[in-house]
Amino acid sequence: MKKHSFLFLLLAVAVMTMLLNSCTEIPYMVHCAKGHLQLLSKRQPVEKVLNDPGCQPQLKHQLETSQLIRDFASRELLLPDNGSYRSYADLERPYAVWNVVAAPEFSLTPVQWCFPFAGCVSYRGYYTQEKARRFAEKLQEQGKDVYLYGVAAYSTLNWFDDPLLNTFSNDPAPDLAGLIFHELAHQLLYIKGDSFFNEAFAQTVERAGVLRWLDTYGTVEEQAWHANRSRREEDFLALIGQTRQELVDLYGAGLPEAAMRQGKEDILKTLRHRYEELRQAWGGYRGYDRWFEKDLNNARFVSIDTYRRYVPAFEALLRRSGGDLRQFYALSRRLSELPQADRSVRLEALLKEAGEGEVLAAAP
Repeated sequence: MKKHSFLFLLLAVAVMTMLLNSCTEIPYMVHCAKGHLQLLSKRQPVEKVLNDPGCQPQLKHQLETSQLIRDFASRELLLPDNGSYRSYADLERPYAVWNVVAAPEFSLTPVQWCFPFAGCVSYRGYYTQEKARRFAEKLQEQGKDVYLYGVAAYSTLNWFDDPLLNTFSNDPAPDLAGLIFHELAHQLLYIKGDSFFNEAFAQTVERAGVLRWLDTYGTVEEQAWHANRSRREEDFLALIGQTRQELVDLYGAGLPEAAMRQGKEDILKTLRHRYEELRQAWGGYRGYDRWFEKDLNNARFVSIDTYRRYVPAFEALLRRSGGDLRQFYALSRRLSELPQADRSVRLEALLKEAGEGEVLAAAP
């Protein structure tokens, strides 16, 4: 048995021992251990795949690009230089895992699940869609708003060398770069139990890293494509942020449940109308249609908020660092060492700083 696989089994046993007072969690942890071991068993060194005469040209091109990106990540972005993304695994499925996010019917505070090594997180991942679906249905039966979605990759936080996967290896180069930069950022800095900090930090590294990658390796077409997509993404996030605030105001108004339920339905209906107007302003671009195809509920907003809430705060910190990533990482690590309440206060102050910067930038 490989060293890392054996280590993972030991960790799984340790987790199960810690969870003996919650027997319902043991099958889930066994599922996670088994799923990750199966993923690891499919890894092959990238060089071996490239040297295989049967390697398809498209995959070969993508893997070669991935190695340029991987070198760039450590050389230019100062991200961990290890064996992650130096191997490839074909999982023969569209996603690495399926996540379930949940929230109460009249709240945007996510349900959390706590684990010994990752801490408390606002999602629960499964290696099969069917298991994720069954868990989501149980939460729905409890009256929760639920969102189930596929995830192309995840980080093991430097416990293992994470592989490239078929689930994202065919992405356009900027997206492939962004995913690798994001997951390596989690290896660089991760706070147990603070998803908002972790995801915003990684998102900021991803966004800054992709721009630097494009400056060095991007074609004119790739740069234009990325710029256009980024503008549409900002428009979409502004729309979601507006709706989220309307829901927060509704849930805090102290109305009877029936009135809140109707108000929630009206707000989400208005969101769909606003999206139609936004799509027209984009010239008919339909890239976010899939997001709107599923039922809109609190869990959908929770998922976006977890990844995006503090991104402007970290981008303000990066500007304060003069774009120097080494200094940015040091300041971020200092933030991570604060008690959570103090850390939240500092991040909110940085959010205010970011907002004031936007006002100044827009002033004549």
